[in-house]
Amino acid sequence: MSTISSKLHEQAQRNGATTAIVFDEATFTWSELRDLSLKTSSMLRERGVKQGDRVALLCGNRPAFLIAWFAIANIGAITVSINTGLVGDGLRYPIVQSEATTIVIEGALLRDKANDLGDLLTTRQVIGFDDEDELISIVAPFDADAVYDGKGSDPVSIIYTSGTTGRPKGVLNCHEAFLASGYWMVDRLAITADDRIMVFLPLFHTNPQMYAVMSALETGCTIILRPRFSVSKFFDEARRFQCTMFTYVGTVLSMLTSRLREPCHNHSITRCMGGGCPSGVWSIVQERFGIQPYELYGMTEIGGWVTSNSTKDYRFGSCGKARPDVAVRIVDDQDELVPPGSTGEIVVRPERPFVLLLGYWNDPKTTWESSQNLWFHTGDVGLMDEDGYLYFKGRLKEIIRRGGENISPFELEIALLDYPDIKDAAVVGVPDAIYGEEIKAVIVPKRPFAPASLVDFLKTRVAVYMIPRYVQFAQTIPRTETQKIQRHLLQQDNAGVIDLNREVSDA
Repeated sequence: MSTISSKLHEQAQRNGATTAIVFDEATFTWSELRDLSLKTSSMLRERGVKQGDRVALLCGNRPAFLIAWFAIANIGAITVSINTGLVGDGLRYPIVQSEATTIVIEGALLRDKANDLGDLLTTRQVIGFDDEDELISIVAPFDADAVYDGKGSDPVSIIYTSGTTGRPKGVLNCHEAFLASGYWMVDRLAITADDRIMVFLPLFHTNPQMYAVMSALETGCTIILRPRFSVSKFFDEARRFQCTMFTYVGTVLSMLTSRLREPCHNHSITRCMGGGCPSGVWSIVQERFGIQPYELYGMTEIGGWVTSNSTKDYRFGSCGKARPDVAVRIVDDQDELVPPGSTGEIVVRPERPFVLLLGYWNDPKTTWESSQNLWFHTGDVGLMDEDGYLYFKGRLKEIIRRGGENISPFELEIALLDYPDIKDAAVVGVPDAIYGEEIKAVIVPKRPFAPASLVDFLKTRVAVYMIPRYVQFAQTIPRTETQKIQRHLLQQDNAGVIDLNREVSDA
């Protein structure tokens, strides 16, 4: 086993002069990326960051994110990738829960979120930079650090994922989990050094880190880094940067097909990889744009992904076959294997060491519970056909999946209950053609109030993507005898639903 740091060094030795990152007019070769990350590693080490320390990283989609990310890994420290859309207590929580001692932050975010971060800026070491030039000037006086001489099993990353009954959980992954993801992604999609992978999904997510960055690190191909996804600019940017592939969440493909109605084949993109592509959208992407979707099944806890379609094994509508280094099964509620074609819970077990999560950070109880009978229980429903292709069928958990973001009903309900005119509240996901799911808040009011006022109230408490699209007033919230919300009843009831998008635009 090797580490992310040794793999970067190996790539710089082999393909040092080739381009690793393109960001508008700026380019960084593999040698430059390695050397800058090693200088940044030296700077962080001199400022007290040690092996095993947690370092919170708040940065947009720009080369500085990857320079800092590789630098933290090179110390043997652990990057806590912070969702830049978080606000208030939601922003503070992962920094506090991970016990991060240092915050590395882009200047624009520091200025924007200073009030939300509050005393964390004085109780933690803060290292800020406005852009790559400033980061380069900060680390210029430092000699390049030695390449990290650690183990593949050493922890390297904490990414927070939403839970159904409590706060987000910090998924702790090691170097080997990241490297294995890249290795098998390259194998499945026949990625070569000549590929140019467009990355527009936020770098703080598992998808771009494990699918794109690790594939580039494995092959020495180029990452085309974009600040954000834009439907109107998508193919122009693909042509401008000669992109050959990209990573997706289902929302991206749904937005492209719903808004770009004319065929478009004058581009160099041949394929894309990700999860959540509806079958109807899948075929349109192929026919209208000439792009082959490689649908996979994954989550942060299971090494990013465990099944995918490949250039050799491809089945429309499926999530493909399992990687050789993992076992994937479909089981019933007693963890017994179900026959092919039958639905049940998707469970995963490693066939090689350290390719799944090391655990949930500071949460041994949840770590143990999720690994019942020594299989990681995903909480997702699927079926396996007789040929070993997996089909995703839904969720056992209550997580809402909106546009690639996992949203905890619990978190949003707590925020809603802070509103002075709300007596009780419940949150559910409802189907949406573009985002996969939208958010509906069912509210028991203490007294009448304007639904649109919730939007401004929630903006200071939750990320924008967590703000409900729909509101429904009710006299009570249906619950079981043990006081669990009967969410299925709320999902089925459409009476009197108010579209907040329309309410706000009309105000």
